[in-house]
Amino acid sequence: MALALFSYLAGSIPFGLLIGWLAGRDVRRDGSHNIGASNVFRLCGWRCGLATFFLDFLKGLAPVIWLVPWLGNAMSPPFPGILAAFAAVLGHNFPVWLRFRGGKGVATSAGGVAGLMPLPFMVAFAAFFAVVAVWRYTSLGSMLASLVLALATFFLLPDPLGENLPLFLLTPALSVLIFVRHRHNISRILAGTENRFPPPRKNAETDREDGQPGGG
Repeated sequence: MALALFSYLAGSIPFGLLIGWLAGRDVRRDGSHNIGASNVFRLCGWRCGLATFFLDFLKGLAPVIWLVPWLGNAMSPPFPGILAAFAAVLGHNFPVWLRFRGGKGVATSAGGVAGLMPLPFMVAFAAFFAVVAVWRYTSLGSMLASLVLALATFFLLPDPLGENLPLFLLTPALSVLIFVRHRHNISRILAGTENRFPPPRKNAETDREDGQPGGG
């Protein structure tokens, strides 16, 4: 299907890698080996990290608000938006250009949800910042925010178990993806070895994940 394909391709653009190259770093080789905003921030500075977050966020938002009106007319709402958002996240997490070794989909998930459900998104975004402000773990903030998103969708979305059930089901699906992609972070949090945010630059070379991609 064209909508899924173009959304996947949009999500698979490795902005973190490209921004890292512009800054003179290959973010796949240093830090947590990840193309997400957290690792770019750690290795290349806050401007590069913020740019990566914004562009990864846009990868999830753009298919929902731009591609769906063009390519999603064959399906009934809200299925085109759900398909576009989920495909974009899969593109970010498993980009064909990088042998399916991508990021963890947090910013891209946030962009897709923002386009579909602005109010639950804002609640989850506030939860993310609250967790990071208290514990300084972006990974923990991402995982807990994904759970808050599911709860916020259930309580704030009209008829979440009826007409809007597909939208509600999207949120636990994204949460599962986020938890799976953060499985190594969970182990490090429990062991007390997870990097805090903002991480010291001197730790950039030692933030390893046994060869697995990390970051946001």
